[in-house]
Amino acid sequence: MSQPQKSRATRGNGEKPFCRQEARGSGRKGISLDLVPHCMVKNQVSAYFSLQVIYARRAYGISPPKVSGPPDFERVFRAQVNCSEYFPIFLAILWQAGLFFHQGLTAALGLLYLYSRYHYFMGYKESSSGRLAPMYFSAGVLWILIGLAAVGILHFLLSHYLGMNVLLFVSL
Repeated sequence: MSQPQKSRATRGNGEKPFCRQEARGSGRKGISLDLVPHCMVKNQVSAYFSLQVIYARRAYGISPPKVSGPPDFERVFRAQVNCSEYFPIFLAILWQAGLFFHQGLTAALGLLYLYSRYHYFMGYKESSSGRLAPMYFSAGVLWILIGLAAVGILHFLLSHYLGMNVLLFVSL
């Protein structure tokens, strides 16, 4: 009789794979969906920015596919495009930081990022120099999220593949 194959759900020594919630002692299994509302909020913010471009097109008589016109229209258009360009980067980093580091802190930083992008859009809509402070602030929040994601992924890799619990070393 052949031996039963080991399940992929175990490491090989019978232990369960690393689960962030179990490591923190919450007793929950799996991954919660605390970050899903942030994606919905981001979609609403993106829809608002797109509507602002539609209103600007109507106000200045610029029909699609034109993307140039008066400076006021171009600022609104560029602000919306810039926010859309950062959307996939933000979402990827938000989810990585939330899954591998801490969802509560990541959620708070995600809201702070969206707030700063809103101020970026409004500042850029008024003048091109009005975008600078919110742009630097949102970039700083994005870098913090990148750092949290990197620390979380490093902790996961060390604990999952090398069996090292970095949290025990930090608490010493």
